[in-house]
Amino acid sequence: MSTSKSNKRTVLVTGATGGLGTAMCKKLYTDGYTVVGNYHTEEKAKKWMEQMKSEGYPIELFYGDVSDYESAGKMIANIEAKYGHIDTLVNNAGITRDGRLLNMKVEDWHAVINTNLNSVFNCTRQVIQGMIDRNFGRIINISSVNGQRGQFGQTNYSAAKAGMHGFTKSLSMEVAKYGVTVNTISPGYIGTDMVMAVPEKVLNQIVAQVPMGRLGGTHEVAHLVSFLASEETSFITGANYSINGGQHVY
Repeated sequence: MSTSKSNKRTVLVTGATGGLGTAMCKKLYTDGYTVVGNYHTEEKAKKWMEQMKSEGYPIELFYGDVSDYESAGKMIANIEAKYGHIDTLVNNAGITRDGRLLNMKVEDWHAVINTNLNSVFNCTRQVIQGMIDRNFGRIINISSVNGQRGQFGQTNYSAAKAGMHGFTKSLSMEVAKYGVTVNTISPGYIGTDMVMAVPEKVLNQIVAQVPMGRLGGTHEVAHLVSFLASEETSFITGANYSINGGQHVY
């Protein structure tokens, strides 16, 4: 067993090394959780762990291709061997392969569906029984405003992100009586490094679509994740939290 504190809830964040994942890990750690992350690229993972440790966040990453059921299972087994059970799973891993459906390559469709949607099954399926047995669990699925409203050139991404909330709704009904909650967060345009790297003209066009007149902060999404992971949110399940500055309201 691990040397980690047994009185802490353990949270696994997939796609931990991205902008949103990093903010989530920091916030959850600050709020007292035992935090572990998932990575896919070793070189990036080593740099990330060194950087986090230097900032006071000694968060360990575990390898796993979450788009592959067996690989995700090995990752979860390795985490449980060291840290004990996983109390909260944040399904945050995601990619884009944009293009009009007319021109979309088959591999770009499958890559996005596998990484963004099938990963949710691959990871959740392998932690849910333990959550049921312990009468506590939190599944938090990171979707997107574009899963709610659609987006030109993103049939693959929008389909995957919409599918995440369908998964949330159905699973929430199946596990509610066991003290396990399942919720979705749908961010709008957030000021990650990837978004901030786009040309200034494009960035200005994006911001113009947001009634608040700014991008969201990664820390704002991370705060919502930590809120949903808490003991006090045990009556919230099957919900989809929009965090988009008023860009899409319904």
